[in-house]
Amino acid sequence: MQRHFFDVDDIKLSEFASLCSQSVNAEDYPFSAEVQQKVVIYEGDRIRSLLGAEQAQDLKTELHHCLKDGPGVLVISKAFPDFHVIDRATEVFKEIIAGEKNITESRGDHFAKPGENERIWNALQKFCERDKKAFVDYYNNPILSFISEAWLGPFFQLTSQVNIIKPGGQAQLPHRDYHLGFQDDSFVAEFPIASQIFTQLLTLQGAVVHTDMNTSSGPTLLLPFSQQYPLGYLAWRDSDFIDYFQHNAVQLPLNKGDAVFFSPALFHAGGNNTESSDRIANLLQVSSAFGKPMESVDRTKMTKLIYPLLLSGKQNKLFSPEETKSVCAVVVDGYSFPTNLDLDSPLAGSTPETVQSLIERALNEEWSVDRFCDCLDETTKRRLA
Repeated sequence: MQRHFFDVDDIKLSEFASLCSQSVNAEDYPFSAEVQQKVVIYEGDRIRSLLGAEQAQDLKTELHHCLKDGPGVLVISKAFPDFHVIDRATEVFKEIIAGEKNITESRGDHFAKPGENERIWNALQKFCERDKKAFVDYYNNPILSFISEAWLGPFFQLTSQVNIIKPGGQAQLPHRDYHLGFQDDSFVAEFPIASQIFTQLLTLQGAVVHTDMNTSSGPTLLLPFSQQYPLGYLAWRDSDFIDYFQHNAVQLPLNKGDAVFFSPALFHAGGNNTESSDRIANLLQVSSAFGKPMESVDRTKMTKLIYPLLLSGKQNKLFSPEETKSVCAVVVDGYSFPTNLDLDSPLAGSTPETVQSLIERALNEEWSVDRFCDCLDETTKRRLA
């Protein structure tokens, strides 16, 4: 009978190294601009030009292949071409950090000592609450929705944690990410290997670059193809695997406005910041509609905050349909479940109306803010009762 459960005694560095020794064939990625150190590089303008085009589905297929069966990591250069949008977001993040320092001296971190870095938990909601216009300007970027749907399909849920690495900030140890990357080996071993593999498909990791990152500032170290090792969630703490990572990981310089996306199963680690300035990134974690996101977010509150801006934007033709859709995808829960089916019964088809459908209908019909908020409250009450 085939085995389904494994523990740390089963990991084999030779199998891991064999996978990581693969090369990238640029011909497999015809939409890309180039390949650097096994990382596939795409141009933001090229992706934007294909949104809604006949080739969009082919591009999604290519991006998915890159993350799953290819090196597991890609960079989109100039994903955010407007630096004013990036800089305003950075200002808001620093305002949030300054305010939180008055409440607590330090906050815990996943893979660094508390207080060593500056970290904003639930930055998505805090950003929206502090400056909803800057928030909409930032998240109306269709590239975020496109790459998220390429990996996860529709109705994903996005959360964000801002990370600022100070001068002298130390490198992380290599690791995998959420879900099982945050758990102890004994906990991971309780899950059959099939579950360990499919959890990788439920999350997309990303980072928007807010400051130019030379290699001396410590942009993320990456080990291409490491996401393909089935026992990786049991292996990343092993000293032999750590040593292999440190000798074989790659590190690309990144520019402000670039974005990097990778499989949560990819071995990676933030590097040393030996420069005299902060290294700032907005870390994006995108969860499948079928998975559990890391953070609890008050999406009803955020939806009420952005609706007036989206309504005004539609009436004054300030946003394209793709930009409006992108903001809604980031903020609104687009999946039908879980809900209270006694109160929220399907009226057409087999699923109840989602909040995403509600806001689309409201914008199409140009509902007043009060009418939309009242309907949203009713919908939220039905779903949570």
